[in-house]
Parts: sequence; C-alpha cells; structure tokens
Amino acid sequence: MFDMMGMMGKVKELQEKMKQAQHELQYLTVTAESGGGLVKATANGHRQVLKLDIDESLLTPQDREMLADLVVAAVNKALSEVGDKAKEELKNKTSGLMPNLPGLDLSNFGL
Repeated sequence: MFDMMGMMGKVKELQEKMKQAQHELQYLTVTAESGGGLVKATANGHRQVLKLDIDESLLTPQDREMLADLVVAAVNKALSEVGDKAKEELKNKTSGLMPNLPGLDLSNFGL
C-alpha cells in the first residue's frame, strides 16, 4: 500500500536537503585554464566567475584578440566543470531520499 504520509515526509526532507545543498554550492569552486595555463578562471557552484588570472605576457595590443578567446574558453570550461560538479554534489546529498525517477531533471534547482 502506498504510504502518502511517508512520501510527504520524504519530499519535505528532500526540500531541506536541496536548500542546504544549494547554500553550500557557493563554497564549491573549480578553476579551469586555457592557453596552457596563461588564462585561468575560477567559478563557484552558483556558476559565478570569482576570479580571472591572466598571464602578463598576454597583455599586449597584438595579443588582444587571442586574449579574448582564451578568457572565453577558460570561463566556459570553468562554468561547465563546476556545473557538473555541483550536480554530482547535489545527487550525493539527496541520494536515498527520492526514488530514481527516469527523466528527473535537477536543472530547476539552479544547476
């Protein structure tokens, strides 16, 4: 027999775990690089860029276009990696609370 009260309790517990996990995402960081480490971007689990490091050798007028490309590449890589890491963290924190539902999309939870 289906236990509606038990299920409601699980949903409430899941909501609390999700809220806590989302708060903790601000402390999850990833640094990615491009250009062999000439440009480094650090992002947090909320997909916010926190830091950008650019090697001084790229700060010349003739490297302007290449610098822009390297910044874009490093930032996109950092955001992608931190998004994957955040989803994994969220999955670990909520494991066992909800059944494995095919098609369950966690993107509505800010990831």
